[in-house]
Amino acid sequence: MRHQGRIRTWLATAVAAALLSVLPAPATADEVRPLAGNTLNLHQCVYAPTPGVDYLTTVVPGSDGRFTAATNISGAPDGALSCGGGDGNYTTVPPWAALHSLDLGSGRYLNLHQCVYYSDLQHDHLTVIAQNRGSEWSAGTNVSDTPDTQVSCGPGRGLYQLVPLLSSVKALDLTAGRYLNLQQCQYFYGRLADHFTTFLPTSGDGRFTTGTKVSRTADTTPACGSGDGNYTLIPLLSGTKALSRT
Repeated sequence: MRHQGRIRTWLATAVAAALLSVLPAPATADEVRPLAGNTLNLHQCVYAPTPGVDYLTTVVPGSDGRFTAATNISGAPDGALSCGGGDGNYTTVPPWAALHSLDLGSGRYLNLHQCVYYSDLQHDHLTVIAQNRGSEWSAGTNVSDTPDTQVSCGPGRGLYQLVPLLSSVKALDLTAGRYLNLQQCQYFYGRLADHFTTFLPTSGDGRFTTGTKVSRTADTTPACGSGDGNYTLIPLLSGTKALSRT
């Protein structure tokens, strides 16, 4: 009888161990989640007033819902550019408005290129971050297994010429976290009626920095530089969007 009791105990223990072996392991905080999408759709929306010249670029929504941009991460490239309607005076303008879809699975680094142009005659800045094929105002943003260290920009044309001091590149390591936090900082100089947009820290002028990065946490507010005394930050048109890949 004692042997039969031991056998029953042994069998119960063996069955319990077998059941545990087929049950899924409990999730951990660092567990890799399934991808929600692998395509970054950059919607670059450029607005200008009528009449007048003052280009304003958005890639993420600010607090003013009239100047939105539909930048997202999804399972497939978006079919069309999606921008807000503007405020009745500022409306979207070609050819600078552009849609750029990038395959985030094609490399380790998202190399964001920020290209800033300026017209002395118009006293106006124009910022682009997306590739715009065939355009003199195009940024070399790409996904690669190597980090870019030199900014790549179109040469500009006519009145608008590239400003190297304000242009820059940032290589974001996609393995560093779940969230791609895209930040947009909008500045304005009242005397010249000129908006100036940054999405990355500028190469040579730290007064117009942003907090764009990849991290394990989602940003809710942008981290913007204070400007240079003439160009001051406009919180209403600045913003951040935390894009989750899972």
